[in-house]
Amino acid sequence: MTALIPLDTALMLKATEEGGLAGSVAPAFSNGPRSLPPEKGFPFGGLLAAMAARALRQGLAIEAPLRSLSIQYLAAAPFGAPIVFRPRLLRGGRNVLYAGLEAEEAGRLTHHAAAIYGRDSDTPPNRPLHRPPPPIDSLRPKGTVEGPLAPHFARHVEYRFDGGPNILGGNIGKTEVAERTWMRMVDARPLDEAGLCFLLDALYPPAWTTSATPPAMTTVDYRIDILTDPTPATAPDGWAFFEFRMLDLGAGWTVDEAAAWGVDGTPLALSRQRRKLIPQRR
Repeated sequence: MTALIPLDTALMLKATEEGGLAGSVAPAFSNGPRSLPPEKGFPFGGLLAAMAARALRQGLAIEAPLRSLSIQYLAAAPFGAPIVFRPRLLRGGRNVLYAGLEAEEAGRLTHHAAAIYGRDSDTPPNRPLHRPPPPIDSLRPKGTVEGPLAPHFARHVEYRFDGGPNILGGNIGKTEVAERTWMRMVDARPLDEAGLCFLLDALYPPAWTTSATPPAMTTVDYRIDILTDPTPATAPDGWAFFEFRMLDLGAGWTVDEAAAWGVDGTPLALSRQRRKLIPQRR
């Protein structure tokens, strides 16, 4: 069994002589099922998103809050192989900063990212996304993602499902294809931008709840919008409430979204993923 690794350890990056930042993905963060060796899967996209966010902030010394991050996954790097992140400031400004990042392994691009940073200002609030979650103590304690499809990376996350999990057909025939759960890292680290990047991808695709034999798929684009920076008051002990919802499935693609709320119902973040279904060999 692969060892658990603290997220902050997984996000450690070292400067290279060429001016980039280097890191790697350990097998413990494989998206492959725990019933198989980690190498049968690929590096978990949520961790790669968190690494991109860390590389942008570390490499460019940006202090303004991250507000949007969009990542395109071009190719998978082998586990343990050095991934070099090359962040660059596209445009700086008093209110908004634009940054980009290319990541490569052995000279091959693995993913590309674009980010927007900006300081908040005092404007009249209008928050239709405000939604108090169910009390965490009312749900099944220490929920887990189990079964033959449970990925290695899920061992780093603690779940408390609201009516789930519904993987492998639990939402068949329902008009709403969604999964709701409290989540945090198992080490209860404070929730921050890197943790949001990780957790907004830390559940199986909602499409996998619509069939007992879900299709294989891979994420090609992952976008995150941070609405409110989490604090110990809104995300106590690292907890936040998440909803994962399928928007569309067809023509070889699926699109889904996720939202995160603080304990008081404060909307923290939104994300959307486009995934490509992988044709099965006959």
